[in-house]
Amino acid sequence: MSHHSDENAVYASTDSFWEVGNFKRTTKRVEDGNRLCDDLMKLVSERAEIEKMYAKSLKEWAKKWNNIIEKGPEYGTTEAAWKGVLMEAEQRYELHTHVKENLINEVHGNIKQWQRENYHKSMMGQLKEKKDIEDMFKKAQKPWAKLFEKVNKSRQTTTTHARANGQHRTGRNAGGDSSLSPDQHNNIKVKKLQDRVSKARRR
Repeated sequence: MSHHSDENAVYASTDSFWEVGNFKRTTKRVEDGNRLCDDLMKLVSERAEIEKMYAKSLKEWAKKWNNIIEKGPEYGTTEAAWKGVLMEAEQRYELHTHVKENLINEVHGNIKQWQRENYHKSMMGQLKEKKDIEDMFKKAQKPWAKLFEKVNKSRQTTTTHARANGQHRTGRNAGGDSSLSPDQHNNIKVKKLQDRVSKARRR
């Protein structure tokens, strides 16, 4: 029986979703979804603030120029035309104020409500929905994760034995070559040991 925890038992060897542990890219979408709700609410809030500032600027501009026209020399139909421009600004002020209120009360409010209903944080700050899905994936993968770990261990054992046998054969072949002098045999052994040390360092 393995002493490793399920969390660290086996790691995926490819990028395939079906490999053990690769479900984490999927469960991360839960976290991403919650974060995107925050980002979208921020986006809407900033746009609402722009609408508010624009409406306020129009209102102040219209008020300023209305006073100037009232006190100025312009009269008759031309004065009415000037004031018509200011009236349009007043109407646009009301329109953008309405847009700002809708963005905050409806769009921002609905996103916040949806987030509250679909994402729940535990006392540790982790999303409950993410943890639940991860637990289900782990449970589903547990049987073949154990088998996969056994296969990997068997593979490693086989590879180790194969290397040991190969080195033994190579050494025996070199040792049995009567055309080589004792110094040449020693040089071959030293070279092999150096190769093994180099390979071990590269790992």
